[in-house]
Amino acid sequence: MRLDKWLKVSRLIKRRTVANEACDSQRVTANGRSVKASYDVKVGDVLEFRFGERVTRVEVLAVSEHAGKDDAPALYKEL
Repeated sequence: MRLDKWLKVSRLIKRRTVANEACDSQRVTANGRSVKASYDVKVGDVLEFRFGERVTRVEVLAVSEHAGKDDAPALYKEL
């Protein structure tokens, strides 16, 4: 699944366009490398994204096309 879509489904970023812009401005890294929105997210990836002073690191636990509001936190683990 594309990174921008996974960020939206996991509800870490509200809209896919915002996720896409974050990737384009190199604020998102996967396993220590800067990645584009088209990056293929896999279970076990460590994602890090920066918004201002805030840095969030998560490990991907699952990849799902759809996730409800209650199921979204099960897709990742905060580090």
